[in-house]
Amino acid sequence: MSVTATDIGQRIADTYARIAEVDRPEVWITLRDQTSVAADVAAVADREAAGESLPLARRLFAVKNNIDVAGIPTTAGCPAFAYQPVEDAVAVARLRAAGAVVLGTTNLDQFATGLVGTRSPYGAVRHAFDADRISGGSSSGSAVAVALGLADFALGTDTAGSGRVPAALHGLYGIKPSLGLVPNTGVVPACRSIDVVTAMAADLHLARQVVAVMAGVPEPSPSVVAGSPQIAVPQPGQLGELAPGWAEAYAATVSRCAERGAELVPVDIDPFLALARRLYEGAFVAERYAAVGQFVDAHRDEVDPVVGQIISNAGHIPAWQLFEDLERRDDCRRVSGEVFASVDALLLPVTVLHPTLAELSADPFGLNAQMGRFTNSVNLLDQAAIAVPAGVVNGLPFGVQLIGPAGSDDRLADLSGLVVA
Repeated sequence: MSVTATDIGQRIADTYARIAEVDRPEVWITLRDQTSVAADVAAVADREAAGESLPLARRLFAVKNNIDVAGIPTTAGCPAFAYQPVEDAVAVARLRAAGAVVLGTTNLDQFATGLVGTRSPYGAVRHAFDADRISGGSSSGSAVAVALGLADFALGTDTAGSGRVPAALHGLYGIKPSLGLVPNTGVVPACRSIDVVTAMAADLHLARQVVAVMAGVPEPSPSVVAGSPQIAVPQPGQLGELAPGWAEAYAATVSRCAERGAELVPVDIDPFLALARRLYEGAFVAERYAAVGQFVDAHRDEVDPVVGQIISNAGHIPAWQLFEDLERRDDCRRVSGEVFASVDALLLPVTVLHPTLAELSADPFGLNAQMGRFTNSVNLLDQAAIAVPAGVVNGLPFGVQLIGPAGSDDRLADLSGLVVA
């Protein structure tokens, strides 16, 4: 079916009317003007009419502002750090080549340091459905843009869980690819060795298609799950304290998984939880200092105080501690290999609580640390993961994640049907 200029104009007008209606300026760092976006959509329609195959034709997407978009300043949430990229990040360029159109760049926890979405001079990004609560970070603006229906999909990054936590808190799919599947060229590093570009969408097929395009492959590859999938779950008592109603929601998800044909396999997740704590409490955080530490030290008055403290303190971690942590990671990788030799995926909640803005203000370090309990270890272990909507608790979304070894990306997405509410 051909797309007319009237169709394009109405679609874009509706989008910008919706942006004005929701009145969430903190979502965006740069929102492109309506005329430019309409022109890009029209150009894509011309490419379609000429017979070009465009799997993401006319899809509008938002880009976390630590990912380069040509012509838009990349700030990483810090105005003093801003630079003007002349080229798109590889992930963005591939999406544009597939017909997707950039709507704008989104707010984030500064330098992608946080799981809360409030650590930004551009404003704390409030939850899409409860403005008194955090959105989750660091890919906060991207998640809210999709949840409010402003963008078809959005890009985030994930080092400690930043592509999964905000997705889960908004009832979205958040795909965190295996390390290296999507190029990081044109992405401001947080921890260069474990950063991943992620996709968030309300529709699983769209999220998978976005990741496939960014990875340079035409379509997601369906996997064949023979017999009853083996799904690992924590041993009794290992989840720890969760937000009210979340333990029951997780238990219901586990039951749903079994009812849909999975075999549940209890495993010891304590090694994963111990490694997760080391991402910020150990020496791994020093990689954040390697990325932007000298800039932060030279611009403390222009850096979020919480972010500045985390990154500056990381510059004083002794070298011996890193080697100790690497040894612990190697031990945990052996455990991970043993677990995934006998199961298809590990099923966990994405996070443990959903704080209010006031609660986070009273305890910015402690609550953020709690939120990474189930996410921090995944990239350290070179695992793939997908956040999946798993229901509603007290009127707000609850999400779980399926985790697997590197290369299991498509298999995890295929298995998500076992747990989605």
